[in-house]
Amino acid sequence: MVESSNTGGHWPNIFEPFRTVGSKIADWFSPISEASSGEDVYKIVLELPGVKTDDIDIALHNHNLTIKGDKYSEREEKEGSYFFSERQYGAFQRSFRLPADASDDDIKADFKDGVLTVLIGREKAEKAGTKRVKINTG
Repeated sequence: MVESSNTGGHWPNIFEPFRTVGSKIADWFSPISEASSGEDVYKIVLELPGVKTDDIDIALHNHNLTIKGDKYSEREEKEGSYFFSERQYGAFQRSFRLPADASDDDIKADFKDGVLTVLIGREKAEKAGTKRVKINTG
């Protein structure tokens, strides 16, 4: 095996520029999100600039909330003899495992100014107290 003395015995990292590009692509395809909980509701917020409402799909399956869609971005600049055009597009998907007390039947979504807000109601806890269980004797 041939070792390079300037790399500490490892092959030079020729893929480093591609890793940087990869992280930029990951930033593009992974929307920024935040999740919080209140007394009556869970709240999930995703930043989706440039996304249209029709390009967003929200689904609930086995207590997992999945938000997916497509991003499109287009920019064009013209000044004198200078012309620049850039287009970006791609799919995104984020999944959130909902807590046990999240209500599958009480979910609302609002999309405004590139921000998606999903509210999931919390089921009320049973009243505290003791419940007696009857034992059947055959």
